[in-house]
Amino acid sequence: MVSRVREKIVSAAIDRFHALGFSACGVQEIVDKAGVPKGSFYNYFKAKELLALEVIEIWVKGSKREMLADSRLPPVERLRQHFEFLASRYKGFGYDKGCLVGNLAAECSDNMPLVRKALKQVLTSWTEAVSGVIREGQANASISPDRHPEELARFLVNSWEGAVVRMKIVNSRQPLDDFFSVALPLMTDGHGIGSAKDATRKAATRRVKRKH
Repeated sequence: MVSRVREKIVSAAIDRFHALGFSACGVQEIVDKAGVPKGSFYNYFKAKELLALEVIEIWVKGSKREMLADSRLPPVERLRQHFEFLASRYKGFGYDKGCLVGNLAAECSDNMPLVRKALKQVLTSWTEAVSGVIREGQANASISPDRHPEELARFLVNSWEGAVVRMKIVNSRQPLDDFFSVALPLMTDGHGIGSAKDATRKAATRRVKRKH
């Protein structure tokens, strides 16, 4: 059974890391938020960086990436709903707080090797999940086949993270709306999010034109 004190420390760390950042947040800020003695921290975590690893894991689980594997939805709609969920999450936290993982990434240095490694894996697994959806969309012609799925997935993830940074700076959803109006339609030849049926018809038309 997980200690209630440990749960309080982790929950407090999520809040404090998100609000203050990793470097500016000391153990004292975390235990004060948790309402536990400072000595309790070291009963469960030998270093703040080890706590950060757990925070990252919990944050990622809350991102509901399993939505990307929901084959009941068309690939493009699946991607849209995934990013819309993330947008709603930021709204709930406050746009000015940004993304906790993105904030940690911005602080990464050689003094945080474990966090750097964990964040690299987070981005890698996220990109792989997105590329899998893109590959499905290319297979049913709802997504343009002009780009390699991994390349396009990296572009989407990088574009989203860039939009989130600007969202934090301007304290507004507008950068995210720009992502939805520009980045996602690029996958469908820039003509917006269409249905798989429409995309299939367009692909068939292109094949006929090439034959003639």
